[in-house]
Amino acid sequence: MSNTYYVSKQGDDTYVGSLERPFLTIQAAANLAQPGDSIIVREGTYRETINPVRGGQDDLHRITYQAYDGERVVISGAEPLSCWENISGSVYKAVIDNSFFGAFNPYNEIVWGDWFESPRIDHLGEVYISGRSMFEVNSLDEVFSPVAHQPARDNAWSLHVWYAEVDDESTTLYANFQEFNPLKENIEINVRKYCFWPEKTGMNYITVRGFEMTMAATNWAPPSALQEGLIGPHWSKGWIIEYNTISNSKCSGISLGKEISTGHNEWVTTGDKHGTQYQRDSVFIALHQGWHKDRIGSHIVRHNVIYDCEQTGICGHMGCAFSEIYENHIFAIHTKRLFGGAEIGGIKLHAPLDVIISDNHVHNCDRGFWMDWQTQGTRISRNLMYDNDIEDIYIEVSHGPYIIDNNILLSMKSIKDMSHGGAYVNNLFGGFISMCPVPDRFTPYHFPHETAVAGVVRIMGGDNRFYNNIFMGTQAEHIEKEAAIGYSNWYHDGTVKDADGKVPKGLYTYDECPSPEQWEIWKKDLHGVLDFARAKLPMYCASNLYFGDATPFIHGEHGSIRFAEMNPQLILETRGEDVYLVYDFSNKTDAVTAEVITTAILGYAFESRARFENPDATPVRIGLDFFGESRPVGAVTVGPFSRVKNGKNEIKVGRLNGYVERA
Repeated sequence: MSNTYYVSKQGDDTYVGSLERPFLTIQAAANLAQPGDSIIVREGTYRETINPVRGGQDDLHRITYQAYDGERVVISGAEPLSCWENISGSVYKAVIDNSFFGAFNPYNEIVWGDWFESPRIDHLGEVYISGRSMFEVNSLDEVFSPVAHQPARDNAWSLHVWYAEVDDESTTLYANFQEFNPLKENIEINVRKYCFWPEKTGMNYITVRGFEMTMAATNWAPPSALQEGLIGPHWSKGWIIEYNTISNSKCSGISLGKEISTGHNEWVTTGDKHGTQYQRDSVFIALHQGWHKDRIGSHIVRHNVIYDCEQTGICGHMGCAFSEIYENHIFAIHTKRLFGGAEIGGIKLHAPLDVIISDNHVHNCDRGFWMDWQTQGTRISRNLMYDNDIEDIYIEVSHGPYIIDNNILLSMKSIKDMSHGGAYVNNLFGGFISMCPVPDRFTPYHFPHETAVAGVVRIMGGDNRFYNNIFMGTQAEHIEKEAAIGYSNWYHDGTVKDADGKVPKGLYTYDECPSPEQWEIWKKDLHGVLDFARAKLPMYCASNLYFGDATPFIHGEHGSIRFAEMNPQLILETRGEDVYLVYDFSNKTDAVTAEVITTAILGYAFESRARFENPDATPVRIGLDFFGESRPVGAVTVGPFSRVKNGKNEIKVGRLNGYVERA
């Protein structure tokens, strides 16, 4: 028989946890909950870390944590701080006895790890003004005379700074609050690493629903270390994280990632092997220890709003496998930019085996999605992405197969491709695409729909399919953005501009790849195939629509059409909470004859020899559009929309505090 436990700010942990006599802390209920039980939390702010001591039994016997319907429940890793003393002008200090922090003082702990980069010392703690984090500086002089941090998205806010000094007895915080009076404002500081995180692994089948979770002092989460998050399953199976608002994690919001025994930052602590070798090692160690679909992954992350995290909104290495991530609103990721590194994005996953990422609204991030290593069986579908500074989607050193379909990709760079074995179907590319082979990186590929490794091989480039896409010419807003921020500084992947100083659009980046016919000739020349200068796999392209300076694949595309004289502009308009896409293609989408793309057309990825198919091994049929509507039989159109009217179109594609409704 299942039980329901209640928690309230008017409760007491000595009570029985009933509606009439609720517990005071969520942890008190967590200590008692058994498979099948529910924990319902009443309105209020709960300043605690929830450590589930057990999980559910299976999908039908979960342990569920949820906010009481219609009530605002906040789980915070911070505490209010009111003991501020004015020093001069807008500068204040607060002296805190170290016993306030217990065993974990985030102002005495630094951000660090493999692939982490920073010219300064960054601590895990933050100081918040009404829920918004200030900027850490490394000296008291910088508190009195702050200088705007130019890489930040909001230069003006970067003048709100703080600095910490820690000794054996106390922690002293200095802060320049500028126009705010800390004696009147809600000032909070971090004291906890997590909001919702099991200390032990294997806490399976837990649902977390309807909370606001904020202000966690998480550390950097690379793929070769324990990957911390404000919330996460910590190497478990079958979690559902839904309808939550997640914000202000020092590094990552949700972690679906790796635990510690399979490696923890050995690259920076020992330096005897490269980080990529340690990462390869972690995969085989995990397999040796039981990384398998029956034990790890298969999570659902849906209907969450995630923002103001400085590394990722969602991260995960291996532990993310077989999961679904859909209908989340992710924005303002890595906007302060006090530190950086190679693990940053709205969603950053390694080994996203059979992961479905769909119907998300992602914008104002450093990167949108970064799929890194072992992107196989992955499908990225029906996402709205724009105003991401580096690119919308980055696929790195993976062998496929993976499918990217029916997305609206409007940032200056739509795709960064350092892989092979992808299928791009019915997308709207508002920006450019760059491709770079990686012949000196050897990464694993897997048996289809399994964690077991089938082989390890380098990245040749090519082996991609582009069907039914729309490629836009140069967009005016991209020119303005490049002029404003010097965007060309980001072209570190070999992207080059043409004689007019523009980055070519369309599939120009694959011009050195052969056509399928050329490949048949190359295959007979073994030396030619092994020659790094020529060893690029064939491209399969057909039924695409190009505008303006966007150009088709140089070796030919069956049924594709280019309108070089037309350069329509894509305009996003915010109307209240709704986001509309406004465009006029002058009925040119009807000029291209297209068909629904299926497994029979896509075939299999060259290196993995795995078919483009669904996670359950059934054939894939890309017959739904951006809104989840079926494409009319005999009237399939290019791009993400199945219904496009002649002339000007105004289509609601997203919401600022959520996601657009789907069919």
